[in-house]
Amino acid sequence: MATATYLSSISAPPPSRARLRRQTTRATASATDRPREVVSPKRRLPLRKVPGDYGPPVLGAIRDRFEYFYGPGGRDGFFTSRVRAHGSTVVRLNMPPGPFVARDPRVVALLDAASFPVLFDTSLVDKTDLFTGTFMPSTDLTGGYRVLSYLDPSEPNHGPLKTLLFYLLSHRRQHVIPKFREVYGELFGIMENELARVGKADFGHHNDAAAFSFLCQALLGRDPAESALQGDGPKLITKWVLFQLSPLLSLGLPKHVEDSLLHSFRLPPALVKKDYDRLADFFRDASRGVVDEGERLGIAREEAVHNILFAMCFNSFGGMKILFPSLVKWLGRAGARTHGRLATEVRDAVRAHGGEVTMKALAEMPLVKSAVYEALRIEPPVAMQYGRAKRDMVVESHDYGFEVREGEMLFGYQPMATKDPRVFARAEEYVPDRFLGEDGAQLLRHVVWSNGPETASPTLQDKQCTGKDFVVLIARLLVAELFLRYDSFDVQVGASALGSSVTITSLKKATF
Repeated sequence: MATATYLSSISAPPPSRARLRRQTTRATASATDRPREVVSPKRRLPLRKVPGDYGPPVLGAIRDRFEYFYGPGGRDGFFTSRVRAHGSTVVRLNMPPGPFVARDPRVVALLDAASFPVLFDTSLVDKTDLFTGTFMPSTDLTGGYRVLSYLDPSEPNHGPLKTLLFYLLSHRRQHVIPKFREVYGELFGIMENELARVGKADFGHHNDAAAFSFLCQALLGRDPAESALQGDGPKLITKWVLFQLSPLLSLGLPKHVEDSLLHSFRLPPALVKKDYDRLADFFRDASRGVVDEGERLGIAREEAVHNILFAMCFNSFGGMKILFPSLVKWLGRAGARTHGRLATEVRDAVRAHGGEVTMKALAEMPLVKSAVYEALRIEPPVAMQYGRAKRDMVVESHDYGFEVREGEMLFGYQPMATKDPRVFARAEEYVPDRFLGEDGAQLLRHVVWSNGPETASPTLQDKQCTGKDFVVLIARLLVAELFLRYDSFDVQVGASALGSSVTITSLKKATF
């Protein structure tokens, strides 16, 4: 279980440097981890040339970029049209941003649940500088350092930095649940007042403030509102993230203006330097204890500061900024019957544990956990993964093997893997109880939002998200907090550059 894994992983002391050098465990994507609909790995699949083409240099990449951002089917339509055109879920195409940001936009796209897991096997793919895909943002945006997300596990600093982030998550673990309840309790109070005053409440705006406050208080013991940042943290982070991801985003501007401004050239890091320096000053002071641990692991203090900042602001805050509105959106659309089931489960479990939300109480909320996994399946917070082939290999879809050459870029569009109809029935629907029972548990290996299967735990030798189980835990806490307070709620959903825009239009207070 995610909770048990999180507890065991954060309770263990961090490994010594000698142990870091010795550890060789890696998470691999085995052919035996495929659903029963897939051809047995003992049967050799027929080989097929990877279909598709890249078009003429520069022009082909720009053509694909326009279709990706502005085509009639949107991002999903860009990929499904290639699958239909070539009769294959493994195809060649150009990935944005292309000219003149990325040197080489050409990829082999893996668009099903069978081929996608090769991206997790670091014996087969190299992950160097591929966190954001075919381009890497300037290190001027990260204090001059290549932070952990851009390191391949073979690099000497990968193990110590990942160990440091395990420590960051573990050293104040007893504060996670109480601080979450305190901060998000305040959030719901603010939203109730806003609903009473104007008839609606912007969940995303209030969630941004709550997420940053919770992370800093729970993991560092510091309230950013009482620092020089005051309430500016979320605004500064969002601007900083925009400067890193602008070549991959659409902000709704006229397409030729947006393509020229965001997708063809990089935004100058100097324009956000003062904002980043304010964040760095806060983390330099607030994370001293964690930085001390980094120094014991052999990490320079400034490098530790910028890695902690990136992990908490880009990875953790950014994840909560996308995942929590998505979760509230899908739950809001699930309707009153599902809300009633969740409310009953949450309240019964909490009553059975003296009225407190504890790890044991959460363990008795299987529907809550399933509902969270289903949100992570249907709309993974990070949609894309990349890896460069370390050697010639055969990548298998459900029906064919495809020869890939050493040095070729592999790209996976995760929503097509986690909504693969040959794995998941009603794949396009949000089914909150999908992962209940033994059959549901068998499907968890195909939930791969964390850059690895949900059934695996991150190690020092892979690129699976360090905070995988922490994210699942706090998402479950959000659902529990919602249904302790409310019988049901309604939402309005819109689009956002990062995920969904969610407005709460009603909150029906608990009646039982």
